[in-house]
Parts: sequence; structure tokens; C-alpha cells
Amino acid sequence: MMGTTALTAAGVLLCLVTAMLPGPKAEVGADVAAPAATQAEATPSAPTSPAPPTDSSHAAPTATAAVGTTTAAPQPSAKATPQAASSTAPSAGRIQPGTTYKGVATAYAAGDGNGACLFGPSDDLMIAAMNTTDYESSRACGAYVRVRAASGASITVRITNECPLPCAPGQLDLSEQAFAKLADPKLGRIPITWSLLSPKTSGTVSVRYKTGSSPHWCGIQVIDHRNPVAQLEVRTTKGWRRLPRTDYNYFLSADGSGCGGAMRITDIYGEQLTVDGTALLPDVAQPTRVQFAPH
Repeated sequence: MMGTTALTAAGVLLCLVTAMLPGPKAEVGADVAAPAATQAEATPSAPTSPAPPTDSSHAAPTATAAVGTTTAAPQPSAKATPQAASSTAPSAGRIQPGTTYKGVATAYAAGDGNGACLFGPSDDLMIAAMNTTDYESSRACGAYVRVRAASGASITVRITNECPLPCAPGQLDLSEQAFAKLADPKLGRIPITWSLLSPKTSGTVSVRYKTGSSPHWCGIQVIDHRNPVAQLEVRTTKGWRRLPRTDYNYFLSADGSGCGGAMRITDIYGEQLTVDGTALLPDVAQPTRVQFAPH
């Protein structure tokens, strides 16, 4: 009986000692803590999930633009072109600022001063016809050039006409009045050099719609510009739209888009003039309040 009691007491004591040992509890705590640590590591990765919203926020303007260009889809490049024009000067074409060209001058009877550029009659007959190559499908229209003869005499003329072949590159066909200021008209042909000018002027740019223009089709011409015009855009419900230029110096909207609305005119130096409130009045020169800066 005493032995049994002693054994029982010893067993109880052993159980108490075992229960008081720290080892097993520490291990259980580590097992519980391990998932907590794993969760803690996963939690910092959660902020990376806003990255997709950040990306999608970049994508959102694209999506918005896509919505905007849904109607603009027929002329996606027309909207891109003005953006390029605002940051980069358009190509000046063959006639570059700051360049001196060599050629010959001839003379022609200019009549009332009208020519291929279709500016109409001119009171000032200090004008010239540009050879077909440098005329470049009317890009030279309205340009002012300084012409110098071998004698040292010089004049400033405005390009209002085209001199067809066999006029060679560099050749200017001057009005008889302009030629007479450089040399004896009897000579008929003299060597010259010439360069582009950006002259002083107190006048402003005017615009004119071509005869026959309507809300369904129109041609737009720029008049009295200080510097050569590189491009013309019209504002439509789809944004700015660049119009193609004809060899008779009008910018055409074949479907009537932008006819009678605001327009943006860019010169060869990249300067842009915005003209608002033009009426759709065919064959009427409408003065504006703007002019290109001198260079």
C-alpha cells in the first residue's frame, strides 16, 4: 500500500515537472509565430498592388484619348501634326532662311501684278516669279527675297508668280519694273544672288476663302504674311486638322471640315497664329489682328 502510494506520488510529481518545462511551449509559440511572420512579409508586398492602378492611371488618359479619337479616327495624323508643329519648326522647304542662292534674273511683263499665287492685282510691282523647282507647289508664295546683282545693286521683291520650265533652279523672273532697278532692261538676263527676308511691316495677315467655298467644301488662302507660310490648320469638333496645300496657293478642306471656323497658321520658323471668327465669305480678304514676328 505504501509502495503504491509512493509510486502514485512520484508519478504526480513527474507530471508536474514535465508540465513546467518551457521547451514545448516555446516550440508551439514559434509555430504560431511563423505564420504571423509570413503574413508580415506578405503585407509589405501589398503596396505593390497600387502599381497596377498607377499604370492604369497612365492608361486612363490613353483610354480617354482613344474615346476622344473615336470620332477623330478618320484624321489621327491631323491631330498629331499640330502638336509636332508647336515644338518643332516645320520644314522650310527648298528656300531656307540664312542661305544665299545663286542664279540668273530675267524679266517679264507683270501686268497688274497677279500671278500663279492668286493674290490678285498689286499696287506694288516689285514682284517676281519663282522658278518651278523653288516655287515648290506654291510654298514660295508670298516670300520676300533680297536680290543682288554683280554690280552691287539690290532690291527686295515679293514672290507672286511661278516661272515654269525652262526656268532653272535659282532663277527669278522679275517684273520689268524690278529688273530695271538692277540693270539695263536691254540686257534681259543677268547673274544674281538672292536670299530670304523677314521684312518690317505694319500690316497684318489676311485670309480669303476661295470662290465657291461653302460649309461642304472650301479653300483658304493666307495673304500679306511677313514670312512664308508652312501649314494651315482648321479647328473642327475632332481637334486641329491640317489642310493640304494646292499649287495655286489655297489650303483645301474637301469635306468642309473647319470651313468658317478658327484656323491656325504656321510659318517656316514654327510660329503659330490663331485666327478666330472668320466668316465663310468667298473671295473676300478678311484682315486679322495678327502678324508673324520678324527674323
